[in-house]
Amino acid sequence: MVKPDKASAKDLFDSRVHYEIPPYQRPYVWNEEEQWAPLWDDIVRVAESHVRLGEGERQPTASHFLGAVVFELTEAHSAGIDRFDVIDGQQRLTTLQIVLDAAEQVMAKRGLDDESEVLSDLVLNSQPRYKGTPERFKLWPSRADRSAFESVMDPIGGSADSSHQIVKAHQFFAAEIERWVSGAPDEMGERPPGDESTRAAQLCETLSRRLMFITIDLSEEDDSQLIFETLNDRGTPLLKADLIKNWVFREGKKIGADVDFWASNIWDDFDTEWWRAEIAQGRLVRSRVDIFLQYWLTMRTLDEVKSDLVFRLFTDYASSRMKDVEGAEAFLRELRSDADTYRNLATLEATTAAGRFRVQVVEAMELAATLPVFLWFISENHGIPGAQVSRGLEALSSWAIRRTLLRLTSKDVNRLMIAILKELAKVDPAESGDALHTYLSSQTADSRYWPSDEAVAQSLPSLKIYGQIKQSRLRAVLGEIEQHRRSKTPMHESVPVPSGLSIEHVMPQEWRSHWDADPKLDQDAAQKRDHLVNRLGNLTLTTQSLNSSLSNRPWTDAAAAGMSQGGQTGKGKRALLQSFSLLVLNKGIVDDHETGWTEDDIIRRSRSLTDDIIAIWPGPDTAIQAHEYERARAEKG
Repeated sequence: MVKPDKASAKDLFDSRVHYEIPPYQRPYVWNEEEQWAPLWDDIVRVAESHVRLGEGERQPTASHFLGAVVFELTEAHSAGIDRFDVIDGQQRLTTLQIVLDAAEQVMAKRGLDDESEVLSDLVLNSQPRYKGTPERFKLWPSRADRSAFESVMDPIGGSADSSHQIVKAHQFFAAEIERWVSGAPDEMGERPPGDESTRAAQLCETLSRRLMFITIDLSEEDDSQLIFETLNDRGTPLLKADLIKNWVFREGKKIGADVDFWASNIWDDFDTEWWRAEIAQGRLVRSRVDIFLQYWLTMRTLDEVKSDLVFRLFTDYASSRMKDVEGAEAFLRELRSDADTYRNLATLEATTAAGRFRVQVVEAMELAATLPVFLWFISENHGIPGAQVSRGLEALSSWAIRRTLLRLTSKDVNRLMIAILKELAKVDPAESGDALHTYLSSQTADSRYWPSDEAVAQSLPSLKIYGQIKQSRLRAVLGEIEQHRRSKTPMHESVPVPSGLSIEHVMPQEWRSHWDADPKLDQDAAQKRDHLVNRLGNLTLTTQSLNSSLSNRPWTDAAAAGMSQGGQTGKGKRALLQSFSLLVLNKGIVDDHETGWTEDDIIRRSRSLTDDIIAIWPGPDTAIQAHEYERARAEKG
């Protein structure tokens, strides 16, 4: 029968064992952004809490739960190796082995022999009889990963493809462990606590004893294939919201609440199709209600909430509010109010700051990580005045869009949102927007700073952005520029930009067909033009139908004489734009360039559109920014 148990790396690997991932399992696919970096953050969180124990930390983090693994004993030997097939959890086990080995190599390199020996025993079966065989490893991956795994875990000659995920994972963890153990600062300039010896000892202890699995060891009578199919069933799983609902109603009964009233007035909506529908977030697909609860908990706890911890963290957070009926109902009504706000995001008027933020940042820039801060500002529970909502959301919009257009990293956005929430929790609601503007203006780290007008003006016009930034994001920016230019005079109709427009290159990407110079451009000039045609100033919006007709046509009718491809025989690109496009963006191109569209025109228009962007999304307080940069330089010495 199935026997669930709790196990650490030491429990799983501190004996002669050989876990083999069957050939039918998928190859190793975890990556830095979605799995390695979050796992390393969790490891550091646990290890540092124990390092700080000697520095006044009252209660260290006992452990971190890695998830469930299922395996089946295939061969047992009293004097040899116990062999297991891994039925489920192969990505977790492989990653843990990579982390253990990377840590062992760092410890050995730094002369930390005790820690190196402990970790080595969790990675290798070191008995001479297994040397050079797959059995020397405690884990043996699926066939596609074996060469890469062997090359990084116990290199005996040769090297694997450096692009393989296992190689990348080992390099990532080795670099992070080296930095943390040595005490080097992270990108925020923060150094880990303790001395090297203490950090090494606590990291070793964390990796071997504090990373916990729920293990299911199948016995002979269990159908491993059936178990595997059940664990990976495509049917409707039990949601985190279902677990939370059961807990809430059980607590309600304990305190004598009218749980029937709770069901009909507070919770039933969560059980509707809209909330339970699964939507994609990156590579993950989850129900809307579980996604909302994760964002809501992040907003309420002022801390990052991992999706697999939503239930436990909800109960931890809610327990103190569920002691009596009055407190419980007040708490649940706050939850219901914020849930209604979340559900109504799609109905926000595009003319409001909240509506613009949803369209521009959450949807177009795909920065769902900003939702906890977004919810904070528009939550009725916080009562932030409308002017301050606008002030705060416009600052965050500018920060997000300016960084996106300059192709700056977004890898720190989750931690930044937590820092913003903590800052907002300190201030009066009537000052929330000003506080956020000031806080963003004060950021100096590469992963957080808010590009100034000068930085945008200097960099954006010369950047190749088509092909580097998603077209949906570029469409949103160009659409806002169109609205901005319309708003400059009441002479223009106040109409929304049509949806479904496509991006058109004024000078075609395939310019060699009809746009080459006479004599033809040399190689250097051609390469320069290839870059120029993908700059901001050469991009505009048209309908898809017009886009198809424009294609690679020359600019003037004279140059297009006899051309019929895409319809509109003998018409150049300028004439087609003039006839069929009503956009102000295109009117400026057509009216001012009768005879041609040149590289100099692209450069000038890139600067003009950049000026529009600076006006639409105003930048940081440069006085605060300058002061913070000066202070940061002074601190570095």
